[in-house]
Amino acid sequence: MDKQQKAKIEPPAGAKDAGKEKAKAELLSSEVGRTSRLPGFYKLDIWERLDKLDEWLPLPLKEKWILRSETLTAEQADTLIENVIGVFGMPLGLAVNFRINDKDYLIPMAVEETSIVAACSHMAKLIRENGSLVATAEHAIMEGQIQIVDVPDLDRAEADILAAKDRLLKLANKQDQMLASLGGGAKDFVLKRVPTESGTMLVCHLQVDAVDAMGANAVNTMVETLGPIVGEMAKGEVVCKIITNLCDKSLVRARFDVQVDCLAKEGFTGAKVAERIVKAFHWADADPYRATTHNKGIMNGIDAVLVATGNDWRAVEAGCHAFAARTGRYRSLTRYRLEGDRLKGEIEVPIAVGVVGGVTKLHPGVSILLKILGMPSRRELAEVIASVGLVQNLAAVRALVTEGIQEGHMTLHARNVAYSAGAWGDLAIHIADQMVTEGRIRFDRARELLKKMVAQKGEPPKGGPED
Repeated sequence: MDKQQKAKIEPPAGAKDAGKEKAKAELLSSEVGRTSRLPGFYKLDIWERLDKLDEWLPLPLKEKWILRSETLTAEQADTLIENVIGVFGMPLGLAVNFRINDKDYLIPMAVEETSIVAACSHMAKLIRENGSLVATAEHAIMEGQIQIVDVPDLDRAEADILAAKDRLLKLANKQDQMLASLGGGAKDFVLKRVPTESGTMLVCHLQVDAVDAMGANAVNTMVETLGPIVGEMAKGEVVCKIITNLCDKSLVRARFDVQVDCLAKEGFTGAKVAERIVKAFHWADADPYRATTHNKGIMNGIDAVLVATGNDWRAVEAGCHAFAARTGRYRSLTRYRLEGDRLKGEIEVPIAVGVVGGVTKLHPGVSILLKILGMPSRRELAEVIASVGLVQNLAAVRALVTEGIQEGHMTLHARNVAYSAGAWGDLAIHIADQMVTEGRIRFDRARELLKKMVAQKGEPPKGGPED
């Protein structure tokens, strides 16, 4: 854990050194013997789940209140973006059962789509009990681009710029000396010729090790500083200076290996399910129409963790989809194969995240959720995110090749239908259960059951709006 990460768990300025050391020790020691296997967690109410977290990491009551009610106030939001009129809420859940690289994790997910957290948690349970899940991440190399047009002599321009590479890198690192002092900073300068309708352009790629930050601000500052200099060297016109979100120098790989028997579902043996999963992957890898929805399922998991940890999910989305098309055809981001009685799956994705600076520092909810994650480094967080994407995809494809995607989704969606029909509290749960039993999860059926149950009781049951 580096100095910047440790700073996030220290008490406010002015606290005694002994208090700081105690806070650090509590966070580090809390990892010993804890497990993300929490049977029945979904059956608890919200406060019971927050109290259950004490077995994982004791949280002060104040932090539980922040997670329970208001992770971001309107006043805090007003410091983040312009023209603030309020805060738009997202459901915040915990994916349980995850064990990655022989370490347990409770993983925060902010997402509004029904069944994602449940499916991810269930598949993580099957993998931990019947196989393994491992992940590796590369260094956080981000790239900034400088676009130079109307270069009269490309060969001469490239030679002059590359001859000045060391000087350019030193100048870039002066723009963020803290990053350089932590072992990061500008590491290389690469030139590419890009044919376009406006002629062949010279594009300079500045490669920067962002350490534990996402790095966008640092990289943009560096290329904006170098732009006029390399433009003059090339005797061309510099048009744009900007980071690229296709961070294929920051690739993350995750893979699982699981016994096929655990994948069995009603009417399907585990071996048959595994065989159908592989065939579904082959389709997704060959057909961009299918690959788009296949990869969307991966991003269901990835985006939810990115949002919860205060990272730029739009940047990662763009990078992942571009990476999926790197061969000239849009393809699956995951791969599956059968080896005897084992199903093996893997994912390779470019993921640029940060655990210091930006929203991670300004959003009180994010800082608490990173603490629940164990104050991960950038690399560790990227490994967790890629693992969630892979597990989420396996859960979705398994459902797709067996009972179909709607059965499980609509079962979990039944309460939403009941609430939208006007039910509340225990009554909504009862109506949802009835619709699931009947196999008729529809708005009109929910309204019909609501009328009938209210008439039978003669008054709104406990938990109604007037309570």
